Amino acid sequence: MKMNHVGLMVGDMDKAVEFYTKALGLKIVMNNTKVQEERETAIGRMCVAVFGEGFKGFNIAHLVTTDGIGIELFEMKERQERHEVDFSRLGIFHFCLQTDDFEGAIARTEQYGGKVRMDIMRYHPEDDSKQAKMVYLEDPFGNLFEFYSHSYEETYATDYE
Repeated sequence: MKMNHVGLMVGDMDKAVEFYTKALGLKIVMNNTKVQEERETAIGRMCVAVFGEGFKGFNIAHLVTTDGIGIELFEMKERQERHEVDFSRLGIFHFCLQTDDFEGAIARTEQYGGKVRMDIMRYHPEDDSKQAKMVYLEDPFGNLFEFYSHSYEETYATDYE
C-alpha cells in the first residue's frame, strides 16, 4: 500500500493554493477548477454519491509534494462553517510534511496566514545521536499539520543512528 493523497476542506481556494504553494512549497497539478452538481459524467455521479444531493458545486485544486503525495483541496459553496478540532472524535485529525528547514517553513506558514501551535520539540532529547524534531501547525482554515525533520521510520525506530 502506498499513500496517494489527502483531501482537505478549505474556506478560500485562492488563499489555500497560495498557502500550500508559497508557504509549504507544493506544486500545482490542477489549479482551482469549478465542479458542478450533475449526473452525466463519472465525476459528477461520484460527487453526488460522496457529498449528497444538493451540494451545489465546489472548487477543487490538486497539489503535490516533492515526493509525489497529493493534497486535494475542496472549497464547498454552501458549507463554509469552520470546524473546531475535537480530539475526542474518531477520524483523521492531521497530516505531516517532512522538512529540513523548520525555521523557514514556520516563518512562511505564519506569513501566509497559518499558525504555530507549539514550540519545536525533539523526540529524543536525552540522546544527542537522535536529532528528530517535530512541530504542530495549522493552515489558515484550521486544518492541523505537522513538520518532521526526519522520516517516519527514523523518528520512531528505536535503533536508528
